[in-house]
Amino acid sequence: MSDVTTIDLYEVTMAMSYLREGMTGPATFSLFVRDLPPERGFLVAAGLESALDYLGDFHVGPEDVAAFAAALHRPQKDLEPLLGLAFTGQVRAVPEGRIVLAGEPLLEVTAPLPQAQLAETYVLNQLSHQTAIASKAARCVLAAAGHPVVDFSLRRSHGPQAGFQAARLGAMAGFAGTSNVAAATALGIPAVGTMAHSYVEAFATEEDAFRAFARCHPGPVTLLVDTYDTEEGVRVAARVLRDLDRGPGSAIRLDSGDLGALAARARSLLDDTGLPDVQIIASGGLDEYAVDDLVRSGAPIDTYAVGTRVGVSSDAPYLDSAYKMVEYDGRPVMKLSSSKVTAPGAKQVFRRTAYADVIRLADEPSPGDGSPMLEPVMRGGQRTGSRPTLDECRERLAADLAGLPPAARRTRAPVAPRATTSERLGTLSRDVRRRIDERTSAPPVPAPSEHAASGSHRSGPR
Repeated sequence: MSDVTTIDLYEVTMAMSYLREGMTGPATFSLFVRDLPPERGFLVAAGLESALDYLGDFHVGPEDVAAFAAALHRPQKDLEPLLGLAFTGQVRAVPEGRIVLAGEPLLEVTAPLPQAQLAETYVLNQLSHQTAIASKAARCVLAAAGHPVVDFSLRRSHGPQAGFQAARLGAMAGFAGTSNVAAATALGIPAVGTMAHSYVEAFATEEDAFRAFARCHPGPVTLLVDTYDTEEGVRVAARVLRDLDRGPGSAIRLDSGDLGALAARARSLLDDTGLPDVQIIASGGLDEYAVDDLVRSGAPIDTYAVGTRVGVSSDAPYLDSAYKMVEYDGRPVMKLSSSKVTAPGAKQVFRRTAYADVIRLADEPSPGDGSPMLEPVMRGGQRTGSRPTLDECRERLAADLAGLPPAARRTRAPVAPRATTSERLGTLSRDVRRRIDERTSAPPVPAPSEHAASGSHRSGPR
């Protein structure tokens, strides 16, 4: 059984019906986020690479057919039309690391209808989750204002895969390292870590713990100082580091309490003992809001370690994302449900100065003062180019953040730019809406004749 079965059941039921009806014409689906979460001035496109991996490997095998049949409680032969189905379509997408706005397509899939439909669940899952986490991570980097940020999220992320993705997306956003050894090894990024409170508790005294740790790890070390009394922990750490001549490159870590006040006191104690080169790392429930407050207060913190709240994007754990058909077999289509209206037709987004983006139909010419966002990334079910490196994604994001209006970069009460739509896209939307209304409007109910009305009156209850 393959990843093909990581799918919502209704994708399978629809694909079966499409095949039965001979509906295999080309369909275009557009993936976008309707509205940004509160306190977001932008989103960072992410998840494309894992989505392309899935589509490139997509092939319905015998075990997949058996799984579908079992889920539907139907004979396996009923599902055999799906056997051997592979993704042969094309994908245009915004590269990972680019900043996107509400309503802008992150990705568009064009493929035979059953294929494009079966792609929905996995592709939507990957882009939605990873875009949410990447956006949170980018906000942390902005809030840190040049101070290093590291990822400590693995232990509370929603599974090992999500933890790996959080480490990768943090690195893409500019994090300096991760505690996740597997991610650090696979991605070639620094692995970072110190000690837990349990380590200190395992020794008779805090000083015994610090000296044992330093003996085991030559070179710079980081000592966790708040297992008991934080100020005393700083004094003990300073004594050990000074005695062992391990100051430069070493650090202490604060993990609880009033981090700003404790950092100020710790900095004073370290400086007074001749250890100005010993840095201060802060952790413990941090996200961009807490980091922003600490930076603005002038807290003498050198590195911020962010964990749970960033790894699960706690204040915005999901996106209002959608994967909607916009064209089938040359016919533009749209959804008219209240508050969920979609725009018809394949599209292109043009990035203009100050993020005055415009969404146009894919076959419209450039407005002249913008660059296209969606690029061909898959054709005939195969990637059109090599996988981008993490450095390339990081550089894209840094460049996009540099051009983002200051109001959108704010940690609190950001103002997100809004994309506009072209005149031609607006005209097409109105035309398609009118055609749908004409097809679906109920015929007027004829008024009853005088005879029928009087007859009804005579036969009614008296």
